[in-house]
Amino acid sequence: MALGRHKIRTMVQNLNPGSNKAVSERVRRKSEARRLDILRAAARVFRRSGVAAAGMREIAEEADLSPGNLYYYFAGKDELLFFCQDRTVDRMLEAAEAASASTMLVEEQLRSVIRAHLHYTLEELEGATAHLEVDMLAESLRKGIIEKRDKYEQAVRALIVKGVKRGEFAPCDAALVARAMLGALNWASRWYRPEGKQSVAAIAEGLADYLVRGIAAAPGDAAKTGATPAAKSQRTETALVGSRT
Repeated sequence: MALGRHKIRTMVQNLNPGSNKAVSERVRRKSEARRLDILRAAARVFRRSGVAAAGMREIAEEADLSPGNLYYYFAGKDELLFFCQDRTVDRMLEAAEAASASTMLVEEQLRSVIRAHLHYTLEELEGATAHLEVDMLAESLRKGIIEKRDKYEQAVRALIVKGVKRGEFAPCDAALVARAMLGALNWASRWYRPEGKQSVAAIAEGLADYLVRGIAAAPGDAAKTGATPAAKSQRTETALVGSRT
């Protein structure tokens, strides 16, 4: 009888592949959510013990899992660190691309990137520095992360160049400014404490204000550079960004 039910269920699944995909997607989302829960637990351990000293057993206890269950989701600390860094930089890249494609003023686009950066590094990771520990990854895992981080930095540079071309930002070295901004944002993970007085949103607004105002164009800057509020050609902006690499 059980075998008959199995055959019927298999026939239904074969006849309804859409249902299989829906079930598979639900399982994927559930697994992703669990992995994120584990990542947040790991972030607390990293902040408490340091990334290098943290062990998988300690992370399992923090996540309320047995070590065996933890290893079901992550084969080791290397894989957990990779998931942390890969997921974080993917989200930041998505935010930068969405901002750049929007019709907002460039300064608002840059502000939104700053807010997203701090949300994903401080709020989701609770201030842990795991997303910065690229050198702790195996070479095979490190290469892909570095390529994505470089792409993200390039996206931030592109916004700065666009702002200069449109007269919103003062003339500057886009590479230098982008690295200074990203350095300030990443350093926040070193001093941020979840139990502190300021929320992540308040910190993000404050830093966005300081960093964007710091490169805002002064009266007369547009006249000096010949910039206009109208958008310049994408080809010119891309060339300028590339020249800074």
